[in-house]
Amino acid sequence: MFKKILLVAALLIPMLASAQTLKIGLVDQSEILSKMPETEAAQKQIAEVSKKYEDEYAKLTEEMNRRLEEFKQMKPDELPAIKERKARELEDYQTKMAQFEQNAMQDLNKMNQELMAPIVQKIRSAIESVGKEGSYSLIQDKNPQLTIYFASPVVDITPEVKAKLGLK
Repeated sequence: MFKKILLVAALLIPMLASAQTLKIGLVDQSEILSKMPETEAAQKQIAEVSKKYEDEYAKLTEEMNRRLEEFKQMKPDELPAIKERKARELEDYQTKMAQFEQNAMQDLNKMNQELMAPIVQKIRSAIESVGKEGSYSLIQDKNPQLTIYFASPVVDITPEVKAKLGLK
């Protein structure tokens, strides 16, 4: 019986010791991302392209409104074939506008992903570096919506990551 207790103790002691060396860090990636100068430049570039798309969409809307007014002002005794053609043109133009809007959104999303990917990778590299230097076992994003509570021994490493990136 005594040997079994010693055997259990021999197995548990290393497990308890390793549990005490577990080091967990939290990092607020969104805060860091918002402070990166590259983020501001990317957002400015996206806003410029977005403005061009908005301007073009405004022109399309203007043309659509002109065509709609033209259709509404048709005389009641207008030939059915002409009315039908104008109605089809309106539908085609609406489809064209919807397609333009969809393509613009896809382009902006793709542009956002392409511009933000290197910035996010830079942040991740800094987090990994801080993690290795600090001997962290786990680093998790400190998302206020997902993190309900944290206390020691969990450490907020956001300031260290910001310092590594040269941010204040």
